[in-house]
Amino acid sequence: MKRVQTVSLIIATTFFTACGSSGNSGNNENSNNNTTNTTNNNTNKYMLTAWNDLGMHCMDGNDFSVFSVLPPYNNLHAQLKNKNGELVTSGVTITYQSTIGTDGKINTTSVEANNGVMKTNFWSHVSDLFGVNLADNIGLAGKSTATKTPEALTFNATAQWWEAEGIPITPYNDDGSKNYYPLVKVVAKDSAGKVLASVDTVLPVSDEMDCKRCHSTNRVEEAKPRAGWVNNSDAQKDYKFNILRLHDDREPNSIKDNKSALKAKGFNYIAGLEATAKGGTAVLCVACHKSNALPNVGIKIKSFTQAIHSKHANVKDPISGKKLGDSTNRSSCYACHPGATTECLRGAMGDAKDSSGKNSMQCQSCHGTMSHVGASNRDGWLDEPNCQSCHQNGKRYKSAIDPTTNTLRHAVDTRFATMPNTPSQGKSLYRFSKGHGNLQCEACHGSTHAIYPAHEADNKVSMAVQGHTGTISECSACHTSTPRTVTGGPHGMHPVGQSWVKGHEDVAENNSAQCKVCHGSDYRGSNLSKTWTDRSFSTEWGTKNFSKGHKISCYDCHNGPNGD
Repeated sequence: MKRVQTVSLIIATTFFTACGSSGNSGNNENSNNNTTNTTNNNTNKYMLTAWNDLGMHCMDGNDFSVFSVLPPYNNLHAQLKNKNGELVTSGVTITYQSTIGTDGKINTTSVEANNGVMKTNFWSHVSDLFGVNLADNIGLAGKSTATKTPEALTFNATAQWWEAEGIPITPYNDDGSKNYYPLVKVVAKDSAGKVLASVDTVLPVSDEMDCKRCHSTNRVEEAKPRAGWVNNSDAQKDYKFNILRLHDDREPNSIKDNKSALKAKGFNYIAGLEATAKGGTAVLCVACHKSNALPNVGIKIKSFTQAIHSKHANVKDPISGKKLGDSTNRSSCYACHPGATTECLRGAMGDAKDSSGKNSMQCQSCHGTMSHVGASNRDGWLDEPNCQSCHQNGKRYKSAIDPTTNTLRHAVDTRFATMPNTPSQGKSLYRFSKGHGNLQCEACHGSTHAIYPAHEADNKVSMAVQGHTGTISECSACHTSTPRTVTGGPHGMHPVGQSWVKGHEDVAENNSAQCKVCHGSDYRGSNLSKTWTDRSFSTEWGTKNFSKGHKISCYDCHNGPNGD
């Protein structure tokens, strides 16, 4: 198949990572080319932060010869700030390179492990799938997988971040062992080559999409094609051929009815999907089913996210016996999405517990049911939950869904809100929004689905920047001296640290009501006034010590807001 096509995954997402825009509140939680040196170097003059945009990117296992939903495609964003309070947008070079992971191993190639085991055959089929010829280890947007040689990020003037889009990294170390959390070192240098700052960050990637649970031969009778199971001896091909055969059963004229539209986009598929793949041409699912994750490819039929979620909402999970759409916990999503092992949903929200110790937040807490996700009026990858649905009016709800309307909760204030009309008119996404100091929300809070604190690999950034996990909230992380402000910090915060011990006296005496937002309506502390690390303050009454997690209140030092 020959076609000329500009591949631009501008939304920078993947289909099966239930992409969310859920955020969290303002108080949530020396370098060289030697890849064995993982010491982070955020100097007293510069702060460098870097992140993956989704919390987990996904790919189609290691075999792309039958069909593809998700190519290897990861995104890296970075922002450099001098400690005078300004973003550095020019005059520097920022690079990424592979470095030793938290497991003590390294990933420097996406083609073949040291033991000869293939990591992926993507590059053998990329021409059929995307109409481009790529050298091994080069992604669809032209970036290389992370190697020991530094690769440059480019500056995105619209987003005001440095980026490397479409890094084709895979979840395998060079020795063939599995690692869903490979690390890269991001280094900022000035024009003379002097290192200004560096930080290790994770490029999470998973191949745990589990279509095999139902679609492997002899697995679930309801998923059996009318022509019978394929019985392919290769497990990575078997379930994919079964899916194509089943699609041909249900939609026998899908190629015939859309042949002209497909051909116009360069897809020369023959009579059926199974026959096309067996004939040697790998099938791209979004060639027909349009997706905002891969613009300008799909034709005008049901979108991929609608087709998948609406269809499978009524399918029974062979393990639980429940319809996937009836489930209220993440196990139903993990039937297909990554996953129980990968831990796509992790971090402050994914780890939230109720009084019994069970997870109190699920995928459905933000996204609603599978039927909601697959609704025909939903704009996939752009109509997503936002921070203000849970974080508003000094409260922190455990679900973005208003039980009275069964829709996203209406926001009563914008203190923790995502930006309107971002990245496009009428949309408002966390992963594109920015806030204090023009830093991206993800730069301080962590990436979607992995809000700080999260996995050990995710926490590398916050540890390097401020010395402890959790939301980057220490003024000293970005400023040489603590700013003298009352409400000018992130989300209208005051400074956090010793300077505020004296600085808050006049403020509290003259307008104590404004303190209620974070310290609670009764001034006895709330989740917004928790300390993210052990703290010690010098006061006129002596030293006050607070352990991590303490909810700072007026009663810690005074007899309430009006006490001595």
